[in-house]
Amino acid sequence: MSTITAIILARNEEQHIADCIKSIQCADEILVIDDGSTDRTVEIAENLEAKVIHHALNGDWSQQRRFGISQASCDWILFIDSDERVSPELAKSIKKAIQGELKSYWLRRYNLFHHNQATHGVVRPDKVLRLMPREGATVEGAVHEAFISPYPNGILEGKLYHYTYDNWHQFFEKFNKYTTAAANKYRKQNKQCSFLGDIIFRPMWAFFKIYILQGGILDGKIGFLLSVYHMMYTMTKYVKLYYLNKSNGRL
Repeated sequence: MSTITAIILARNEEQHIADCIKSIQCADEILVIDDGSTDRTVEIAENLEAKVIHHALNGDWSQQRRFGISQASCDWILFIDSDERVSPELAKSIKKAIQGELKSYWLRRYNLFHHNQATHGVVRPDKVLRLMPREGATVEGAVHEAFISPYPNGILEGKLYHYTYDNWHQFFEKFNKYTTAAANKYRKQNKQCSFLGDIIFRPMWAFFKIYILQGGILDGKIGFLLSVYHMMYTMTKYVKLYYLNKSNGRL
């Protein structure tokens, strides 16, 4: 009978970690890979019988997930973030899937922004590859990492809920962290940055795509704000890259 390890990356997630762990009781093993939490994350996780392993993230989510894979003892891997929740229907689908053929599965993720009813644009539902046999599983890319499995793909029934942000303070903390990580990733790839093309026109296109083509306009005020901030996100990561390149003599 096949077994499954759920892997959670965490740092100071005391507000989320309990609900996350409680939603994945379908797992035979729950690993929390902790990046030096200073709040009650570790205590809460251990009280819920999760196994906590301390390991530095060092700004590289992929290597942290690969480390999690190396620590897993079960046949299957389920990747889940601390701000995500597995619905009861999805939990049933997961338990059934791991007893079947070897496949890697996409989960339907529904993004929820606290106190705001938005279902289009940047928070529209998407699909994420998160369930797969442990053998051959890996993760690549420092930012917006890609989950890789050699097995055929399938899609599971049930919802994966993603509680994107609790408040605007958290939103802007992640905004700064992710734009910096993206700029550093691009610099390592020797990516060039055009002031006109990447800092002026690319953000304008990003706003149009999210607000008009992907329906952000249908979400009213919050749809407009999230589309504007997506535009600013695009601009900010390229501004950071522009000056990183400039400081290294690449401009």
